Amino acid sequence: MTKPMVRIHNSQTDELIDREMNADEFAAYETAQAEQETRKAGQGAKDALKQAVIDKLGLSADEVAALIS
Repeated sequence: MTKPMVRIHNSQTDELIDREMNADEFAAYETAQAEQETRKAGQGAKDALKQAVIDKLGLSADEVAALIS
């Protein structure tokens, strides 16, 4: 697998340099990706729980919106 690219822009010379991430950058990138997936999964579980409670209470979307606002 090739590593993602990094773009460096020198604003003084307007030079662009594109290169592959080095090992440290790639490790940080992978960690950030894993954390993002964990947050997405947690948010999905939270959304499912909210929907289950709404369904259990028998509320419509309009009623829930009225309660929240």
